[in-house]
Amino acid sequence: MSFTVEERGALNSLSYRLFFKNAEGKYISPFHDIPMYADESQKIFHMVVEVPRWTNAKMEIGTKDLLNPIKQDVKKGKLRYVANVFPHKGYIWNYGAIPQTWEDPAHKDGDTGCCGDNDPIDVCEIGSKVCSRGEVIKVKALGILAMIDEGETDWKVIAIDVEDSEAKDFNNIGDVQRLKPGYLEATVDWFRRYKIPDGKPENKFAFNDEFKDKDFAIEVIKSTHNFWKDLISQKTGAGELNCKNTCVSVGDNSYCCTADEAKAAVETHPCGKAESIPSSGTISICLCQYCPDC
Repeated sequence: MSFTVEERGALNSLSYRLFFKNAEGKYISPFHDIPMYADESQKIFHMVVEVPRWTNAKMEIGTKDLLNPIKQDVKKGKLRYVANVFPHKGYIWNYGAIPQTWEDPAHKDGDTGCCGDNDPIDVCEIGSKVCSRGEVIKVKALGILAMIDEGETDWKVIAIDVEDSEAKDFNNIGDVQRLKPGYLEATVDWFRRYKIPDGKPENKFAFNDEFKDKDFAIEVIKSTHNFWKDLISQKTGAGELNCKNTCVSVGDNSYCCTADEAKAAVETHPCGKAESIPSSGTISICLCQYCPDC
């Protein structure tokens, strides 16, 4: 199973979109049409890479847009970039989501005491390769972090690309601690502080800021898949989410997107020349509390 992407609009602008196609060249939704499992028997999941490691543009699957293309997040009419909060540079992993999952905002999690954030479950891929935006890779879950973001549950799966040269050595969260010392601590620090430059408070975490293991992570992923199944089968209201798809829903189902509809959605975003990144998109903030700037 292979996937390709088609860039539309202009990079570094409000018009930018990244649409997905399957092996037959059919436009698809990365939220709904890409299977969660790459290999269910081996518990290998697909991951849609939204943000390559070391980059700052906050790209995400457009859950409210037809075909759910990747686009850059916007705040107060401006493109959103994650600041370089000392000592980090951009995102410190390949960051993305597992398709066909959904953190239900109507479900209060028993462990966190908070409802879901209305998005697919997030993944931090820790392998040696810097992935490309829109790349669909196969990952194995190693553990999970329960972040509380402005009162919402926002799980962060720690995973590694199964085709990475280091993958054979990583099978649980303890392997990350042993073979990449400091990486998990840096991950908590990153998520705790990355919104501070936007004037928001530090994020909090369940389980005393500790990561849960592989088995726990897989069960959380499965639960978010069940929430997605209720969403796509219309047992749960979608609200502002766009659930139209080209492969899962068929016939006269209201979520079935025809080829003509899909083509029209893509063509509403004509290609353009990439714009320059604004200086605010590469801002660096030091929060070490020791230097004169702090």
